[in-house]
Amino acid sequence: MTLMIEVLVKSVTNEAEGINAWELRRPDGGELPLFTAGAHLDLHLSNGMVRSYSLCNSQRELDRYVVAINRDPQSRGGSKFIHDTLKAGDKIKVSEPRNNFPLVEDARHVVFVAGGIGITPIYAMIQRLEELGRSWEIHYSARVRAMCAFRERLNALEHQKPGRVHINFDQEPGGKVTDLRALISKLPEDVHLYCCGPNAMLRAFEDSARELGRPRENVHVEYFVAAEEAAVEGGFTVVLQRSGKSFVIPPGKTILDTLLDHNVDARYSCMQGVCGNCEVKVLDGIPDHRDSVLMPAEKASNKTMMICCSGAKSAKLVLDM
Repeated sequence: MTLMIEVLVKSVTNEAEGINAWELRRPDGGELPLFTAGAHLDLHLSNGMVRSYSLCNSQRELDRYVVAINRDPQSRGGSKFIHDTLKAGDKIKVSEPRNNFPLVEDARHVVFVAGGIGITPIYAMIQRLEELGRSWEIHYSARVRAMCAFRERLNALEHQKPGRVHINFDQEPGGKVTDLRALISKLPEDVHLYCCGPNAMLRAFEDSARELGRPRENVHVEYFVAAEEAAVEGGFTVVLQRSGKSFVIPPGKTILDTLLDHNVDARYSCMQGVCGNCEVKVLDGIPDHRDSVLMPAEKASNKTMMICCSGAKSAKLVLDM
């Protein structure tokens, strides 16, 4: 069972054009559950939506969570609702933080690539590496200067130690899309590479790293939206081992859709395969993995799956539920 925490919105501040940061604290001022750089948490909104957002403050701050959210006109409604309604003084329930995008703290050197709101988990990672005195650099792209979150704080870090903060404005005069292949090709083989941003950037980053022969364990990505369409072909049976229930998944429905239609208590959040909250152990059968959380080796093992978006390659799946 996911731990639910009631928090108070202490403040709402503007970080850039269209991007606000919400500072969340316990109403009694007490400590919150620990988190690590790269973690996210679920916001349970008053309209029934549940949305996942990356924490962008230092993991040393035990008394607050900070999430920075872009008001995305292409979103499914969560970011607009938060921007329009969630204000200082409100109370909201959040999940305990989870981390599908962990930082390798002892890497010799870490290179970050961020695009737009993808800076949020990476900014938390930068703070962590600064606290540890580790080596890092960032290549951060925003459309224009006004839409660049944390710009002043990153520039302050650059001033302290020049040569590690590179900010590019794609749509300003002279700006252009970062050549990720050229960037990666110049880096030593043992660096750890992290990327978070729009799906097109993530795909280009992964393709470049693979084509250049980068070790898979040194390449880390986090998707904010689905990388693949959900499996809704249906036509297979799901057996819930612990409850003994069995369901035929119809065309047009995901496994999660079907379970919720039958009042099965299943964990979920993003419903896009990017947060990892709906991960379930697979006891038998072969999943059709469509998520952006599991590593290739984890998908190949077929030991777990994300039921919000993945389907089946076999006629039956037996799940540990």
